[in-house]
Amino acid sequence: MAKWGEGDPRWIVEERADATNVNNWHWTERDVSAWSSDRLRQLLLSIRVEGPEGVCLMTEVSKLDGEASINNRKGKLFFFYEWQLKASWLGTSVGGVKYRGTVEVSNLSDENDEDDLDINVSLCKDQPNTPLLDLMKRTGVKEVRRVLTKYVQDLKSEFSQGMILPTADGKDPSVPAKAKRNFVKTRTQITPSQKSLSSPTQTSTGVLIPTCGFNLQESFRTSAEELYETFINQEFVQVFTRLPAAVDSRKGGKFWHLDGSVHGEFTELVPHQRIHMKWRFRTWPSEHFAAVSLELEDHGDETELRMECRGVPAGQEGSTEEGWKRFYFNAIKQAFGY
Repeated sequence: MAKWGEGDPRWIVEERADATNVNNWHWTERDVSAWSSDRLRQLLLSIRVEGPEGVCLMTEVSKLDGEASINNRKGKLFFFYEWQLKASWLGTSVGGVKYRGTVEVSNLSDENDEDDLDINVSLCKDQPNTPLLDLMKRTGVKEVRRVLTKYVQDLKSEFSQGMILPTADGKDPSVPAKAKRNFVKTRTQITPSQKSLSSPTQTSTGVLIPTCGFNLQESFRTSAEELYETFINQEFVQVFTRLPAAVDSRKGGKFWHLDGSVHGEFTELVPHQRIHMKWRFRTWPSEHFAAVSLELEDHGDETELRMECRGVPAGQEGSTEEGWKRFYFNAIKQAFGY
């Protein structure tokens, strides 16, 4: 029996000077549900299939229920995830007729292999039968299975680093992939980063970077209402960029444009008048966002757009300004005739 005040030696855990457990004896968990939700939505909305019947693409993820976590016990990692999802797809036949349908997956889980996933594709109740349904069942299901497999791969590669601390002898423990549930755990929440947009800006590595900005002004031959919808409607964004996109058109909603080259978050939305957002290009320093403001003024037969962009990394203002002109303003005019 242990002496009073010393504790039972079988339960003594060696700790580092910073109070962390070097031998990884504690069971710890990281909740990565928020990251998983964003990643699943991004991957699903990138799906586009094409065949003799026409073209189909995912337009919305209407249901994404579940959770995901990563656990460390005695130097081993265990990945737990369980999701039920429902997404909408839009098909366009070779004749230009549009059809809508849904895709449902009820058993995306660490306990199921990718070949065991139940993927159900159907048309909306008010839609007539179309060969596009066969295209989705034949090719769309394969794409859904592929991106869900990609999610699992990304989950393991994204969060494996940093979960396991060095052991007392300096060796790195092994990293297996699966385990059963029912453990007592301590939880640490991981949520998407929220960064200040002030200049100069501090990156996630703690380094201040110099920034700059620019202003643009453009006229569009359409109403402010239509122009506003063009920027926040996912289907419209995919039309004028001609690439997969994901858009959650509400304050705090995330967006993902140009097949992932650009992403950000809406910070203020005033219908038909104003769009404020955090915006970044993927090659910028990690987690660094610019602040973009789009002000719309309706003049009857045309709408004037005034753009202000602040917080662009110094030296990249020219390419960023040119990118907005080419991939947003000019692309919108060419796609919709504005």
